[in-house]
Amino acid sequence: MSFNRTVALIGMMGAGKTKVGRLLAQRQGLKFIDADTEIQEAAGCSIEDIFETQGEAVFREGERKVIARLLNGPVHVLATGGGAFQNASTRAVIAERAVSVWLKADLDVLWERVSRRSNRPMLKTADPRRTLADLIEKRYPVYALADLTVVSEGGPVEETVVRVEDALRGAGYLAGRGAEAGE
Repeated sequence: MSFNRTVALIGMMGAGKTKVGRLLAQRQGLKFIDADTEIQEAAGCSIEDIFETQGEAVFREGERKVIARLLNGPVHVLATGGGAFQNASTRAVIAERAVSVWLKADLDVLWERVSRRSNRPMLKTADPRRTLADLIEKRYPVYALADLTVVSEGGPVEETVVRVEDALRGAGYLAGRGAEAGE
């Protein structure tokens, strides 16, 4: 069983891109790459620091360059940052070199997940839940341009991974019946 294209997971912070991506890559015998980790390594500092010292525009430009570089490599599973797909240039390179899978989650699921951590630069506001809701309203129409949409619910990550595999298989990006079938 294998992908015929890199799988780029997109969606809001807290949608499960990293957890789903790691398990999906493991099940498929592929490398997993987290774009945020690669951006931090390239910049030599945290994303939070980039936002604070250089601003979101500088971060987004660096993010675009890193994702384009990563998509030049062999087939893998890529978790993108929550805002990456909002950039038209990043969207275009993902469309050209990968299959995009939107992990769609509702506000309650996202809030339950992201409220556990305090290192989310976009949520450093007076009302972070309202900010998250506003981001959903702004970003979901753009995420809807993804090749595939898979619901990310509050259940075990394995369930979401199976839904992603099923969606990829149904769209012709994945052959076989599943890792549990020994393929």
